[in-house]
Amino acid sequence: MAAAAVPPPRRILVVLLSEMGSLVLAQPMFAELKRRYPGAELHMLMFAKNREVLDLLGVIPKENVITLNDKALGTFAADSLNALRRMRALDLDVVIDCELFSRVSSIFSYLSGAKVHVGFHPHTQEGLYRGSFMNRKVLYNPYRHLSQQFLTMIDAIESDGRPLAKAIAHAVSAPPPLQFAGGEVAREIAQLEQDFPMLAGKKLVLVYPDGGILPIRAWPPEYYEQLCDALLQDGYALALIGLADAKPLAQRIVAHCKHELCIDLTGYTRSVRHLLAVFQRASLLVTNDGGPGQFAALTALPTLVFFGPETPALYSPLAPNIHCLYSGLSCSPCLTAYNHRNSPCDGDNQCLRRITPQQVLDQARALLQEAPAA
Repeated sequence: MAAAAVPPPRRILVVLLSEMGSLVLAQPMFAELKRRYPGAELHMLMFAKNREVLDLLGVIPKENVITLNDKALGTFAADSLNALRRMRALDLDVVIDCELFSRVSSIFSYLSGAKVHVGFHPHTQEGLYRGSFMNRKVLYNPYRHLSQQFLTMIDAIESDGRPLAKAIAHAVSAPPPLQFAGGEVAREIAQLEQDFPMLAGKKLVLVYPDGGILPIRAWPPEYYEQLCDALLQDGYALALIGLADAKPLAQRIVAHCKHELCIDLTGYTRSVRHLLAVFQRASLLVTNDGGPGQFAALTALPTLVFFGPETPALYSPLAPNIHCLYSGLSCSPCLTAYNHRNSPCDGDNQCLRRITPQQVLDQARALLQEAPAA
């Protein structure tokens, strides 16, 4: 049955709870919402831990952001009640639920009071079921980049038919680079070189070896050790980055390399903005699939990103400075919306192990030769 005609929305809420990197991939969607509905207020529901990235993008007014603290059940419950009160008071017209895995987001969408609920739906496919609360059901397409699928959700607001939004894929482009205040980057770089004087005059390679909540996405630690050894022998400085809980892995690599130009920066950066300022000092980033690779799309830093359990066809950062490494085994990608990221792999992630240190070293050297001197 065709969907009823929808008047231009006055207030739109976007629900994107989960990963920081998805916020960067959603940037084209925010830009298109503003273009298509210039008179509409944009609001956001998200986890508090990801708020900083949204503020960096500058796509939603800060006063229009509703956050949930998911660190403890009690605070999450209290925040959820407050969020529902705020959403109901807004008299929303449209909710766009961008989640692939979360059922709670569809509940928030339903209880928001909005007339139009846009969200991914399985239709005749297995998996992905998150309830039947959406009245603008978008077919999840595992062959189309996630940024394009987010744009399809805008089409679904006023589309009809089944499935909705039978349209040619939108073109997507790199997000605009992050703008720093005058002198901000110079101050952060000066502080970095004051804290680590051995970096002065050296080209710097940043390495993010942590797998985060999905260790199967990580290139093997012993491969990182071999790569770091070779880059240090080439005369480059090398810094391990990540959150403080990634320090044991970083310390393992530092201890293996036993080189004064190999330093541990895990837990060093105060914020994502500080991390991106450090990116301005570097000549190369080597990273597992995750937040740092997506953040690099907000800069000009040449970046190598490992993919295997997930695919760059869906999740590649949208910027020309990003170079994806993907072996494309018959079982890749194994983490999908259809299995809620429950991989059948036995932990022997050959999709990443078959990307050899020599392959990565060759590509890293080529990019470093093109990079300007420190």
